Amino acid sequence: MMLKKHNLLIFLVILLMVQLLMVSGAFAASSEADDKLKEEHHERSSACFACHTETDSFAFKTIMKEKCVVCHKTGWVTGKLEALAKEPTGAENPSEHNPSKKADGQGPGMSIPMYYPGSKIGSAPNEMILIPAGEFIRGTDGRLPDEGPEHKMHTDAFYIDKYEVTNFQYQESLNVTKRQPPEHFVSGKYPHNKADHPVVYVSWYDAKAYCESVGKRLPTDIEWEKAARGTDGRTYPWGDEFDIRYVNSPVRWVELNLIGDTTPVGAFEKGKSVYGLYDTSGNVWEWTSVRYEAYPGNKRMSENYSGNYRTLKGGSWWDCSFYQCGISAPVFNRSFFHPKTKNDSFGFRCAKDAK
Repeated sequence: MMLKKHNLLIFLVILLMVQLLMVSGAFAASSEADDKLKEEHHERSSACFACHTETDSFAFKTIMKEKCVVCHKTGWVTGKLEALAKEPTGAENPSEHNPSKKADGQGPGMSIPMYYPGSKIGSAPNEMILIPAGEFIRGTDGRLPDEGPEHKMHTDAFYIDKYEVTNFQYQESLNVTKRQPPEHFVSGKYPHNKADHPVVYVSWYDAKAYCESVGKRLPTDIEWEKAARGTDGRTYPWGDEFDIRYVNSPVRWVELNLIGDTTPVGAFEKGKSVYGLYDTSGNVWEWTSVRYEAYPGNKRMSENYSGNYRTLKGGSWWDCSFYQCGISAPVFNRSFFHPKTKNDSFGFRCAKDAK
């Protein structure tokens, strides 16, 4: 028994010495450990921030207030994180975040109503805008790891659709493409009063087939961002300050306390890009032609850079989860999904080479 107690005492002393050595080593390598800890933290949290970017969710805002702003004093974009954390959470009145009324009529900033009979645009392929050759600022250093580093890219001149492809336009293509109608179509026909809403429930393959059927192609993500952003590195198509009157985004519907939906393409006149494109912020995410890959100079490894996903740009109208988090739609924003994915917030527009 005494021998066992003696052995236990030796073990405890050795364990204490090992712990002391570990502590002293941790002090000696504190900077390296801190860097590693931060890297692991941001790697884990990036999955949350893929949706929770700018948000009115009282639950997520509470986390920001208690945790994130301890380190992130200045936020991602002009102090947005800190400002949101300082606002009242709304936990005292959760019903404000659970609207029961559907959006309708002509809301703030809209030049046309949400729903109307017939089409103001028609079924012909979209008008296109010429984007001149030259450099622009791509990406950002101020937000998510996959959105940077900020860098300059050059494009040749190209054309891109002024609007997202609509339900009516897509319906007219089905006889040519032989694709299955989107699941929100009834008997092969677009939903009532939504002829000019962007088509949704289309996969990357569906979008590619449509563009090719009208003599166009999907844009690259580089082309898309230049057409949406211009050359001055702005955050949104219209500038650097968010405004619900310019965009169909989840934040808009939260502030209006309404259940959101897609809006007719071109409904937000003040939301145009410098080149004149509509809805490059919000309404629907837009498929691009390219695979989801790391930007030049990005050293952060990700299993998602596997070649299995396609890149989408622009954000959408839809709350990303039951938290009603509200995806923001800065033009450097991007998402990635398997090309077979279809849902009610994915659409597209087409491009083609300038000759």
